[in-house]
Amino acid sequence: MHDTTALLVELGSVILGLGIIGRFAGRIGLSPIPLYLLAGLAFGEGGLLPLGASEEFTAIGAEIGVILLLLLLGLEYSASELVTSLKTQYPSGAVDFVLNATPGAAAGLMLGWGPVGAVALAGVTWISSSGVIAKVMTDMGRLGNRETPVILGVLVIEDLAMAVYLPLLTAMLAGVGLAGGSIALLIALGTVGFVLYLALRHGRLISRAVSSDNPEMLLLVVLGLTVLVAGVAQQLQVSAAVGAFLVGIALSGEVAEGARKLLTPLRDLFAAVFFVFFGLSTDPAEIPPVLLPAALLAIVTVFTKIGTGWYASRRAGIGPRGRWRAGGTLVARGEFSIVIAGLAVATEPRIGPIATAYVLILVIVGPLTARWTEPVASKLQAVLAGRGKKPAAAADERPMPSHDDLTPEHAGRESD
Repeated sequence: MHDTTALLVELGSVILGLGIIGRFAGRIGLSPIPLYLLAGLAFGEGGLLPLGASEEFTAIGAEIGVILLLLLLGLEYSASELVTSLKTQYPSGAVDFVLNATPGAAAGLMLGWGPVGAVALAGVTWISSSGVIAKVMTDMGRLGNRETPVILGVLVIEDLAMAVYLPLLTAMLAGVGLAGGSIALLIALGTVGFVLYLALRHGRLISRAVSSDNPEMLLLVVLGLTVLVAGVAQQLQVSAAVGAFLVGIALSGEVAEGARKLLTPLRDLFAAVFFVFFGLSTDPAEIPPVLLPAALLAIVTVFTKIGTGWYASRRAGIGPRGRWRAGGTLVARGEFSIVIAGLAVATEPRIGPIATAYVLILVIVGPLTARWTEPVASKLQAVLAGRGKKPAAAADERPMPSHDDLTPEHAGRESD
């Protein structure tokens, strides 16, 4: 078969298969991420039917997928929202880091991966999946709950921390040493600070320069600018993903809203390709030996994430039931864990199988903990208190209009 023909057949089959998988996942109420990973495992090296003709295209598509994931994430936040979240939520972010990065780092050292592998696995266990969590909250009708701003605040802190973590990890993977790593970190911090300053002081001018009434022109300018900045960031060892995230932060208002609408379908397509590519690069035979450590790591970090949500919600004055809901919602890991593992797999190949197994477990368990953590905790509390019925609904049970409408007075008032 001609090379081009084989490429088209394979590529068409992959995209069609992803569409069918996505529809099936939606029907059963599951995130499609684990199914995409399984599809990649089935058709990668050591799988049922290895794909060869479309391998190069899939690799490039995976890079674009990471860039679009971070760009769309940056478009969700304005610079002022990021600064506000950083000021109010940084203690919760610190607790989140200590509770959830530590198990990954300890596991990496115990597995004999050395400092670089430990730092990479710490990132895998640390960062929650914004995409999966947002979908779960939407599906469960919790966007107006009082704990929702707390959940979003923790996710914002994690996303902002990625702008520092990814360049540091990239420098460590490149083996540039302490001096080179420090330079990369300073460049990253300087770049983030500069972009935040521009977005805060001159965001309207930037958005006006990019803005266009023609959707085609807006799409081309935003996408072209993002890929260009991502490439420059990669050259500076800052990480292409961070560059894309910063472009998203710099855009605001109608431009950000229009870009979100235009780029969301592209993001979904190339993000699916990214997850498939990660699965393609992992040999399925390597997963069974790491299932036990992955499962143990998943169990530990389920409880540490629940602890993070409980602490952050308590600081915000949310009642016990809202605290349990926040903790259960934060459990899911997904796209960022795979992004981190994808960066590290060239230096530490053993991280690929364990990260795949870990994400597969928690991307399935995450929606379940979001739904059942609070009812189970309430039932246990009732049993321990010697009562045979569930406690009365707390005040935080009442939905609020949206997290944007919450006033500062909520933060200081404890719910029943």
